[in-house]
Amino acid sequence: MTLLSQLFWGSVFLTICAVIHVLAIAMFTSYLTRLSEMLIHRGRFVRISAIVGAAFGMITFSHTVQVWIWAKAFMLMGVIADLNSALYFALVTYSTVGYGDLTLGPGTRIFGTFAGVSGILTLGVSTAILVALLGRLLPRHEPSHHDS
Repeated sequence: MTLLSQLFWGSVFLTICAVIHVLAIAMFTSYLTRLSEMLIHRGRFVRISAIVGAAFGMITFSHTVQVWIWAKAFMLMGVIADLNSALYFALVTYSTVGYGDLTLGPGTRIFGTFAGVSGILTLGVSTAILVALLGRLLPRHEPSHHDS
């Protein structure tokens, strides 16, 4: 791949993943709001466990879809030939673990790096969403036995 094609196709797949993640977060937020309303009369532990568990599951699903997209992109672009290696490389690159036991050639390294950038961006958004969710669910001040 030429440098320009790596930049172009890397940007295309990064954009696809970003759009999928934003849409998933929007749908999940709507669902979590309804779930919160349905659980309003449940105990605090049940409500928080259900909402955070659902949010975590939905976010994990979104990231899994994106790893599959990158794996298929590596195969479509002729970067990696087999699905097992493509999934493995996509996951370690997307998560920025990057073991280094499977590397790309000089003509595809820039393209592969976009999977890592995609992961950093969407994992950061996911972390922010979970922090905001917990901040909304957990009270700022828990009354202690001295407050009575």
